[in-house]
Amino acid sequence: MSLLIKNGRVVTAERDEKADIFIEGDTVTAIGPSLPHLADVTLDASKHIVIPGGIDVHTHMDAPVGGTTSSDDFESGTRAAAIGGTTSIIDFATQSKGESLSGTLDRWWKKATPATIDYGFHMIIADLPGTKSGDLQAMVNAGVSSFKVFMAYPQSLMSDDATILHIMERSRDLGAMVCVHAENGAVIQYLVKRALAEGKTAPLYHALTRPPATEAEATHRALRLAELAHAPVYIVHVTCAESLKEIQSAVARGVRAYGETCPHYLLLSLADLNRPDGEGAKFVLTPPLRDASNHEPLWQALIRNDLQVVSTDHCPFFFRKQKLANATDFTRIPNGGPGVEHRLQLTYHYGVLERKMPLQRWVETISAAPARLFGLYPRKGTIAVGSDADLVLWNTDTTQKISASSHHMNVDYSMFEGFSVTGNADVVISRGEIIVRGGIWLGKPGRGKFLKRSAGGPAWG
Repeated sequence: MSLLIKNGRVVTAERDEKADIFIEGDTVTAIGPSLPHLADVTLDASKHIVIPGGIDVHTHMDAPVGGTTSSDDFESGTRAAAIGGTTSIIDFATQSKGESLSGTLDRWWKKATPATIDYGFHMIIADLPGTKSGDLQAMVNAGVSSFKVFMAYPQSLMSDDATILHIMERSRDLGAMVCVHAENGAVIQYLVKRALAEGKTAPLYHALTRPPATEAEATHRALRLAELAHAPVYIVHVTCAESLKEIQSAVARGVRAYGETCPHYLLLSLADLNRPDGEGAKFVLTPPLRDASNHEPLWQALIRNDLQVVSTDHCPFFFRKQKLANATDFTRIPNGGPGVEHRLQLTYHYGVLERKMPLQRWVETISAAPARLFGLYPRKGTIAVGSDADLVLWNTDTTQKISASSHHMNVDYSMFEGFSVTGNADVVISRGEIIVRGGIWLGKPGRGKFLKRSAGGPAWG
């Protein structure tokens, strides 16, 4: 099948121009003014900007967390992502203690079978002593070219500094990116025990026992380890100005440091955790929400490229069945929140419209930079001859109110309930197939393909 997109304003990280786009099968084959091509389907994009499909490099579909499982599986979660303009995700495959990395990957491949858009995996390393060093090579060969380590969650996911350094050195040689969850787990464990002993169990104490200093200290340590290893490093879900300063300082020293943040850290705050009647449980996620004074430094860091990526850390749980089950003890509330559907809307409205983020910079943060950093560019993350035909016709004028009553994520609340946003994905195209049109889902389960990602790339240049 062929598809011709006419009269669009094509915006990528590299260009902003009026052009037509011709697609044959799943690939862009021509871009230019007034293309004469005949096509099976023609779309008029004169009232839209045409952007590359969004890439969310931090999701947790069908994820086991704290004795329960996130409420979106790969079918419902990727469908919601697509309706919001995201055409590829990179999810986290989580190694269990004593499990080989290949065994973990096999489990996640099975989980992802019903995915509706293309997907890749980062590999969470939870048990390196039980993992042969050669397993890292096997993962890179399989197209899993990034690993995640935790500096938090003692007794389950946390790795010590020596192990993290070893993983960074090995990943450097393989051209794999190391992603770091940077929080000081031992200090947090101490603060949590003290809070519980004092009877401080409300959701607000989830944040008060994980103060910004515990994130900033761990971020500093992770960056120093990367410096020792001469390896690039990617700090996930940066929440606060203190951690941002550590990244800026490391980059100034020559460390190849990269970072992401999420819409909830840009728009929500500590006050949300203090909502009455158990509502604060909706906002228990890790790292926690911070004081609103951190919003503007994070937005400006995105605009300046001190942070490169906006992801969602999408990890939803039903409010009534899962979040409220243990809402009187913050340590037993499952950590995570929904967001995969609204990343583009929120960053366009509050970034482009309210803070004058340049359109090309917006596309960089939601698509191009994720693709470059994680071995997908230029197959994904741009609109170019030879690239996958993943495109979004973005309506810059439409306004809607975000609500759980109308969203498509499999969860009974929205963290952004009542937020009014201007800008929306009218048409979403994945590998040349129109999967969303006018908000109507046209795709099908299982059409998503595993993304075998390349190693090396700009971070190793």
